[in-house]
Amino acid sequence: MRTPPCGHTRPPDRIDLADPDLHGGGDPHAAWRTLRRWDPVSWQPVPDKSGFWAVTRHSDVRTVLADHARFTSTGGVVLNMLGRTEPAQNQQFAASDPPRHGLIRGPLQQQMTARAVARHEPAIRSFVRELLGPADGLVDFASLTSALPMAFLGPLMGIPAADWPDLARWVSMSVAEQDPDVMLPGGPSATLDRGHRELFAYLLDLVLSHRRRPRGDLVDLLGAMPLRAGAIVANCYSVLLGGSAALPHVPRAVLAELMRTGRYEDWARRPERIGRAVEEALRFSSPAGHFMRLATSDTTLGGVHVAAGDAVVVWLGSANRDESVFRDPDTLDLDRHPNRHLAFGEGRHYCLGAAVARLTLRVFFEELFATFASVEPAGEIERVRSNWLGGIKRMPILAGRR
Repeated sequence: MRTPPCGHTRPPDRIDLADPDLHGGGDPHAAWRTLRRWDPVSWQPVPDKSGFWAVTRHSDVRTVLADHARFTSTGGVVLNMLGRTEPAQNQQFAASDPPRHGLIRGPLQQQMTARAVARHEPAIRSFVRELLGPADGLVDFASLTSALPMAFLGPLMGIPAADWPDLARWVSMSVAEQDPDVMLPGGPSATLDRGHRELFAYLLDLVLSHRRRPRGDLVDLLGAMPLRAGAIVANCYSVLLGGSAALPHVPRAVLAELMRTGRYEDWARRPERIGRAVEEALRFSSPAGHFMRLATSDTTLGGVHVAAGDAVVVWLGSANRDESVFRDPDTLDLDRHPNRHLAFGEGRHYCLGAAVARLTLRVFFEELFATFASVEPAGEIERVRSNWLGGIKRMPILAGRR
């Protein structure tokens, strides 16, 4: 087991950030707060898999994400890949470093700028209105928002809305494999493998369908790249997963907090602040909980020696509540500015879909506040049991329409 440098005090009790129960039923923010103060680059042992360095301060998280020379993405980017070989190494933009990363991501990036995705706003707004249309009275807000990713996955990737329930289940198996609602009898590993297989099989069919009938979307763009079929599917998987897994949990976390504090109407009657509302929603919720890198050589991070090959895991939810960067970090503040959150990451791997996510969230909040005059909690909130996905899976509310 690694030990901290001389004079570096550990918190009194060991904190296990890999434990999904901490994130699903405990208080990860209290754990992160303790680590930021006492052990900001903390060695976390994992049975049968050595362990990883947990990075919890904003400045250190930025360093790891931005410095691809010292911290590589080619060994897997999430904790469930710890100890596994990354099969998409240097074939998927998420699992590659520059210059290879830029060759794959570059053409996609041109289609994902704020200006490029703005043309999809009418379709996104129409979808959101249809989503909210029947909602009245007792509603499970988590269920209501579960199809939100289809607002942009349809226009961007040509995915039919009818396929979303299956895709949503497979996505959950791929990012929350330890949650009892999705876990298979064979356990988390079997669940993860099954989710990956189902998604890759679906996406292969999607790519082949686009080859027979091109539609001018991101799947066609990927299909035209000089990549083997497996790499094309792997990059489709990255776009799908990155866009769909975390997004619905942003409005869930925000609405839960607005109901808890009685501030729903305060946000609803200030549409001129919607841009700031989206950024604060992203900071406060931070649904993509962590990203992993591997140290390429012996180095120092936050005053701690990190050996070549060590896994380094940055916790975005912790960085986005760092007291040294954000005033009253646990408060959902509509007037927060500036807002240097890291919900979309940092550096070359900054979220490819950031512009379309911001657009979708802006439209969703506009329509939500225009549709409902009041919302009240109507039961217990249940959180996802996952160390990656910081989210809510059940959220009963009583909604009153305007």
